[in-house]
Amino acid sequence: MNGLAPLVAGALGVLVGAVAVGAFRWSERSQHTVPPQPEPELDDGLVRALAVLRSAAVVLDPEDRVVRASPPAHALGLVRDGRLVHAAMRDLVAAVRRDGVIRDEEVDVPRGPVGPGRLLVQARVAQVTPEHVLLLAEDLTQARRLEAIRRDFVVNVSHELKTPVGALSLLAETVQDAADDPQAVRRFAGRMQAEATRLSALVHEIIELSRLQATGALEEAEPVEVDEVVAEAVDRARTGADAKRVRVSTGGESGVTVFGDHNLLVTAVRNLLDNAVAYSPAGTQVAVGVRRRGELVEIAVVDEGVGIDPADQERVFERFYRVDPARSRDTGGTGLGLSIVKHVAADHGGDVSVWSQPGRGSTFTLRLPVADSRPPEPPPSDTDTGTPPGRPLSRSNP
Repeated sequence: MNGLAPLVAGALGVLVGAVAVGAFRWSERSQHTVPPQPEPELDDGLVRALAVLRSAAVVLDPEDRVVRASPPAHALGLVRDGRLVHAAMRDLVAAVRRDGVIRDEEVDVPRGPVGPGRLLVQARVAQVTPEHVLLLAEDLTQARRLEAIRRDFVVNVSHELKTPVGALSLLAETVQDAADDPQAVRRFAGRMQAEATRLSALVHEIIELSRLQATGALEEAEPVEVDEVVAEAVDRARTGADAKRVRVSTGGESGVTVFGDHNLLVTAVRNLLDNAVAYSPAGTQVAVGVRRRGELVEIAVVDEGVGIDPADQERVFERFYRVDPARSRDTGGTGLGLSIVKHVAADHGGDVSVWSQPGRGSTFTLRLPVADSRPPEPPPSDTDTGTPPGRPLSRSNP
């Protein structure tokens, strides 16, 4: 035992010495290690200001990481995985960091990682704290699209007015030269009358559409009987239908009332009828049917015409859009009738839709909120009617 004691003491001394050396070295490293720095905090006032902005807002730290991004910034696809997505915006941020000068530019960027969609964004970048850069982005895509639509509308109106005016001028010169030929004068006078009628209809529909687009178009809304609207619209359209030997029939539910403008509703139904008659062959039928479905009333105009290609159905309610421009010129169509129907429906809190197949005819359905207080019947399912959605009425029994 006495021989082991020195060996045990020596081993303990080596162990204690090793621990002491390790502790010294750890202490030395800790003195030279820089502690982690906290992320710079945003000022509370800045955070509250960003919360009330309608624009897309993105705050970036010195490493261009996104510290805060508003919901519109994510909705527009400006931020992904904590970074700005678009290189053009990153370039604006880098320029502001270099010289501190605020940048305000329009940026055209892709809407998403795939597809042809584009976004036009007004981007404003500024240094808001020594560490943070703020990017504000306003989506201009919709505003520019509406501006382009208005510009195209003016161009189209000018073109549409130029055609009949030019034709009238040319026909007047022809009549003057043919003063000694009574037969030629009568023939050209008839063409002048047709062009004058077309010009008058175009001007009337442009005025009507402009009035519908103005605010307060239904300031004097009152209860309107749907039966009276349909009867008057059919009466006005019957002359053109008789000229083409197209039968017009009515049917469906009666006694339904809506709130609105009687004349505007007659114009809408009349435009649907005129459109149906114009694209229907002689000897066919156009039917107008009324049906209440829940809190809505449907006024459907069904024809046996040429039908509309699926690619054109989404555009038939655009101003001046014509599925068949040659047929529209022959029928005197202005390309504004269905656009007027769309605006009338929207002003009355309703909508208009189309169902069509080439060679099988079309159904245009105007839906409006009912105004009477009687209990509504439950809307039937499509299996009850046996008809595709949007085509609720048959030609033989509307």
